[in-house]
Amino acid sequence: MARKKVIDLDTYSKLDAHCIALNEFYKSLRKAGFSVELALAMIVEPNSYPHWIMPDTLPTEIDPFHYDDEDEG
Repeated sequence: MARKKVIDLDTYSKLDAHCIALNEFYKSLRKAGFSVELALAMIVEPNSYPHWIMPDTLPTEIDPFHYDDEDEG
């Protein structure tokens, strides 16, 4: 009997969890018979995701990085 690999979800960052969810969504779409083009189109459009597929803790905003502009002296 094959052992199942246990994944500790606490070791993944929010970005890791998001990418894992996207990968699983794509593989499921392909397994269900969707073409590559249609599966990719569905992944690009977040409104097509089931509400439970993505982690609830996705970042909603990217923190702005403030550049020190040398020309404004």
